Amino acid sequence: MPSKIKPLAPAELEAYEAQRDLAAELLQSVREMKAGQVRIVSSPVIEARKKTGLSQSQFAALMGVSVRTLQGWEQGRKQPSGAARTLLSIASTNPKALLAVAGK
Repeated sequence: MPSKIKPLAPAELEAYEAQRDLAAELLQSVREMKAGQVRIVSSPVIEARKKTGLSQSQFAALMGVSVRTLQGWEQGRKQPSGAARTLLSIASTNPKALLAVAGK
């Protein structure tokens, strides 16, 4: 079981943000991209949505969730419930069936 990360207290967060050099972080990110050190991450949720051809907002409405919840699923920060997992499985294996039921 993964350990929970404790959020920083407001004062700790402010101190952390104050010492950051965002310009240097951005430059480092660009260097890593140019060097091919960036890995594109995909998820089963993204793949299922793409198979339907819907945008995030359209797919979220179809699934009955907020766009923010869908983004959490796509980024791996949240896990869909049992019913949502079933709909995602249908979207992945037979996107036309899901679209037909939704009237799309």
